[in-house]
Amino acid sequence: MQTHHHLHLQQQILSVDEFNKTKKDWDEAYIQTLTHIQSIQQFGKTRSTDVGKKESLPRLNGLAQDGLAMLSAAQFNLDLLIPQLPTDDHIQNAQFTLQSWNKQLQSLRASLRNANLQAKANLRKAAQEERELLLGGGEESTVRRRNLQTKAGMTSAAESITESLRRTRQLMVQEVERSGSTLMAFEESTGVLKKAESEYKGHASLLTRTRNLLSTMKRQDVLDRIILAVGFTLFSLAVLYVVSKRIGILKLQRKVVGAIKAGMAADPINNLAQVNEPVVPNVEFNLEQPMHDEL
Repeated sequence: MQTHHHLHLQQQILSVDEFNKTKKDWDEAYIQTLTHIQSIQQFGKTRSTDVGKKESLPRLNGLAQDGLAMLSAAQFNLDLLIPQLPTDDHIQNAQFTLQSWNKQLQSLRASLRNANLQAKANLRKAAQEERELLLGGGEESTVRRRNLQTKAGMTSAAESITESLRRTRQLMVQEVERSGSTLMAFEESTGVLKKAESEYKGHASLLTRTRNLLSTMKRQDVLDRIILAVGFTLFSLAVLYVVSKRIGILKLQRKVVGAIKAGMAADPINNLAQVNEPVVPNVEFNLEQPMHDEL
């Protein structure tokens, strides 16, 4: 019982820690996603690196979509953690947090759509200004065309490589954290299974001993029943024997008494004389036997 209670407390502590970690992941992903959405909204307003930014707009949208996916995953994890929290206060706090996250996620998606619309409008406006500047004359137009020709490709390539490396690093960090948490969960599950296996073995040995004891008790019960049946049978036979003998003696005694009474009633004088006549023992002496002098 103490082992199960200790494991239950440990699982509750782990669930609270996982809840705090999920909230931290949400906050970080929310800030990053909001930053990407703001960058999309401001996209195309400056004219210094417009060509490079035309190619980085899809990457910004990809980063924003990745952030929304991370937020959805955190929301899903929180929904799974709510039933595992230890107290009602934790559960109510988690449910309130989940509702707040749902509203924030919907707001971010709406903001992303509006930001893309604003970015397209900025691009159209910037393209119009760029066209007017390139078609116009003067030194500024010449410098502008030259800068665009020499630096556009390099800027675009550098930004592409930087964004790709940043996304790769974020994905690697997320996978490492996820693998660590999964490994910890597997280790905890392994420990719980080992303890359960040891307890099962203990219960199995106890059940085996109990089964053997029940078998012995059943055999003893059968033997006791046989002994009782044999004893009762012998006792019944003895009682019948004694009763039968007693009945026979009583019958014989009644017959003798009846015969005596019948005889006395038939010849009462002779019987009375025989009764009153002294009884002399009949002793026969052998005269031919030599006598010995005892002296």
